[in-house]
Amino acid sequence: MHNNLWNLLTVKSIVTLILTVVFSLLSIYDRISGEQFLHIFSVVIAFYFGTQYQKGEMERQKGEEE
Repeated sequence: MHNNLWNLLTVKSIVTLILTVVFSLLSIYDRISGEQFLHIFSVVIAFYFGTQYQKGEMERQKGEEE
């Protein structure tokens, strides 16, 4: 449990969470449209989960080599 919490507090995760909050607020206060929010949020989330997947694959391959 503690390790999962620590992994959540990486720079990439913090940036993703901050961007989510900022763009959510901008959408709520009509500074950006819902369509713009969806596009931006999709890119941020795709990047985050894409890099998480790549990290997992690299660790899996490293484990298989040993």
